[in-house]
Amino acid sequence: MALTDKTPYKSYTPDDTGLINWTCDENHVWHDLITRQQQSIIGKAYQGYLDGLDTLALPTKCVPQLPALDTILQQATGWQTAAVPALISFGKFFDLLANQRFPVATFIRTREDFDYIQEPDIFHEIVGHLPLLTHPEFANFTHIYGKLGQKADKAARVFLARLYWFTMEFGLINTQDGLRIYGGGILSSPAETDYAVSGQPEYRPFVLNDVLRTPYRIDKIQPIYYVIDNPEQLFCLDEHTLMNAVNQAMEQGLFAPHPSLIDPV
Repeated sequence: MALTDKTPYKSYTPDDTGLINWTCDENHVWHDLITRQQQSIIGKAYQGYLDGLDTLALPTKCVPQLPALDTILQQATGWQTAAVPALISFGKFFDLLANQRFPVATFIRTREDFDYIQEPDIFHEIVGHLPLLTHPEFANFTHIYGKLGQKADKAARVFLARLYWFTMEFGLINTQDGLRIYGGGILSSPAETDYAVSGQPEYRPFVLNDVLRTPYRIDKIQPIYYVIDNPEQLFCLDEHTLMNAVNQAMEQGLFAPHPSLIDPV
């Protein structure tokens, strides 16, 4: 999800057929990232996400090409990808989701940023988010969210961003097998995958008003995770419910930030 328009990375422009000519080094980075990720999520990822990974059947030896993923997504839920620079505006982000297109940055991190990268690279977008977009209900939730954000004003979008952050980016779910991860921001980071279910963070029950009022930072590991008990807590959120909650949260203001999010003076 984009927050600024500045990044040290340069994105590729796909050719007329939507393909990108990735370098050997970039394909090797993809291979090392995804093979490590496959090990890190064992016993930690939500089953719906794992089912989506199986549906996508991602290659391990090279960076996937977006047209091939589009074919799978369109057959599953009617979605497709949209090649974008590393970071896009909230407005562009919501417009794409409202039109069932998921933004995918066309660059991959270097080995210097192997463990953590602030910018959403192609590994984060594909491995973190596309699996749940093969799931009809999660895809529909993302579509509704996009349409709502598309109509919202600038102030409301900032609050709506927190809903996406604490669910589709950094969401956890209680299951019969224990705490599991469905947020793409966690599942594309082996370090945060281990940390998120370690018992070290603060786990809070999913209360919509609380989620909308909780500050976060993109450059620090998350000190707080919101946990849903079942996906229906998200799927039942309609436009009326969400906008009423956003308006109430805007009136009440934000909670104080977690101490770990405050830089020392």
